[in-house]
Amino acid sequence: MSSPRTLGPWLRRFLTEHIVTERNLARNTRKSYRDTFLLLLPFVGTRIRKPVDRIAIEDLTPRRVRQFLDHLEEDRGCSVQTRNQRLSAIRAFARFVASRDPARIEWTGCIRTIASKKAAPKPIGWLTKTEMAELLEVPNRRTPRGRVEHALLLFLYNTGARVSETTQLLVDDPRIGRRDGAHALVNIHGKGRKERQCPLWPRTEAVLAELAQGQKAADTVFLSRQRRPYARFGVYRLVERSGARVPSLAGRRITPHTIRHTSARHLLRAGIDLNTIRAWLGHASLDTTNVYAEIDMEMKAKAMALCDATEPGPDRPWKTGNGLMSVLTAL
Repeated sequence: MSSPRTLGPWLRRFLTEHIVTERNLARNTRKSYRDTFLLLLPFVGTRIRKPVDRIAIEDLTPRRVRQFLDHLEEDRGCSVQTRNQRLSAIRAFARFVASRDPARIEWTGCIRTIASKKAAPKPIGWLTKTEMAELLEVPNRRTPRGRVEHALLLFLYNTGARVSETTQLLVDDPRIGRRDGAHALVNIHGKGRKERQCPLWPRTEAVLAELAQGQKAADTVFLSRQRRPYARFGVYRLVERSGARVPSLAGRRITPHTIRHTSARHLLRAGIDLNTIRAWLGHASLDTTNVYAEIDMEMKAKAMALCDATEPGPDRPWKTGNGLMSVLTAL
């Protein structure tokens, strides 16, 4: 390494070698780490009056890192979750440096003492079946562009897929028109390079089959107006624009994750067990999926209505109506 004091060579090895080949992080995680330092280096360089290629490791002090994190929240308007995500990237870089140069363990320890900020959980928003149906009707399906937009919205609702999973969908991923008569399904490439399969509704199968006509197996399913694969921003813009055109959704911010929450809630209301919903959405832990049952006050109210309100005793056991156990299982 040409200069052990300069930040640049360390950062090059971290971003191009360590997180790619050694840790084998997902592409979106690598982009997040890269974006962190795209913001951090100019910020630090401005304060110490150095060009970014002359910034030393010692210039990256805990105080300046905290100032950078405050800058993200106060000046850029980032959320606490984004702040903590940027901090995680900086911590990972500090650990990498210490693993290669024991003389910098003290510096790494100082960086790692910077605490993540606690944030109140964001409220989970979802759409009713009527609102979701209205959202799906927004694209003009009489035009080729409208049919693509409708298919994308329908796919998000059917599968509860993440934006990154949707934009990476290839023509060969849906298993439609199967000769053995089996149910249509789709292979989804999820976070951490995990794959899962989701069943497709007949109408989703039909719109995907239409989009696949004339395309090769390795082509991307959802293409923008420029005939390029949809970017994350394009999907967010489509969902927000469509939500703004639904009168009943006036004043609400609708995102692709809103549709993902909607899919989970509607599956739960349909009586699907939480473990199946976990596999459907690609959650690593059932704890993540449990939030949908915890916030469903209507289902809790129905469960209470099936119980006798009197306290149980030897002569007064709890009275339960038909189907109560299935409701409690969902809760």
